[in-house]
Amino acid sequence: MRRQQQILELAREKGMIRAKDLEAVGISRNYLYRMHKQGLLEKSAAGLYTLPRAPVTENTSLAEVAKRLPHAIVCLVSALSYHGITTQIPHEIWLSLPRGSWRPKMEYPPLNLTYVSDPAYSFGIQEHVIDRVMVKIYSPAKTVADCFKFRNKVGLDVAIEALREAWRSRKVTMDELVEAAGIDRVSKIMRPYMEATV
Repeated sequence: MRRQQQILELAREKGMIRAKDLEAVGISRNYLYRMHKQGLLEKSAAGLYTLPRAPVTENTSLAEVAKRLPHAIVCLVSALSYHGITTQIPHEIWLSLPRGSWRPKMEYPPLNLTYVSDPAYSFGIQEHVIDRVMVKIYSPAKTVADCFKFRNKVGLDVAIEALREAWRSRKVTMDELVEAAGIDRVSKIMRPYMEATV
């Protein structure tokens, strides 16, 4: 009973728990299966458990992915959507991983992956708490620059809309955009659009 109480406390604290979370505090992963069978925990995704009737938000899938792929960073259309600087609705989770990383095997939610090298991978990371899970998401300025860098993937119209909306809503400064464009090596491509936006 004491172990179950510890696990329930852990689930309340972290929002979502995995077998690794239990093993880190010296509890066998077998408790997850038993508690799920007893209705004390719900399985929200493969290997992820929450308290029963835990609230589901529009960003819950971002928290689930962050819990399962801690090195992944939410980027491009998913980051635009999170920051509220696009009219696009992502039908998959857009993630950035370090170049050379293994391809994660996840059936759900669907993923759209980009692999980048440093410093583009590690620049502009913000940490946001979603459903009590720390989720890494690129800043609005870095996301806009990424959209120009991956314009063949997301569409130039999406990149231009993101730039205009980020500037209009004051979620970016010109200095932040210039720095992010430099890191992503898209300064020449972005400059005319930035000049037209100001």
